[in-house]
Amino acid sequence: MVSTLPQQQILLEILIMSGDIAVAEDIEGTISDRTLKECETNGWITITGVGAGFNKVCITDKGRRIVKAA
Repeated sequence: MVSTLPQQQILLEILIMSGDIAVAEDIEGTISDRTLKECETNGWITITGVGAGFNKVCITDKGRRIVKAA
C-alpha cells in the first residue's frame, strides 16, 4: 500500500470533493507548490496550464485509489 503525507492526502481529498481546481502559477517555493509537484510525480494528479497565470489541477484514477485505500 502506498503511503501519503498528510498534506498530500488532504490535497487529494479536496480534489475529490471539489473537482478540478485552479492554482496560481507563481507559487514556487511554497508548501502548496511542493505538495502539487510530489503528487504529480507520483501520478496522483495532473497539472495543466490554462493561461492568465493559472494552472488546472485534476485528480487521476490512481489518485482516487490512494484516497479510497486510506
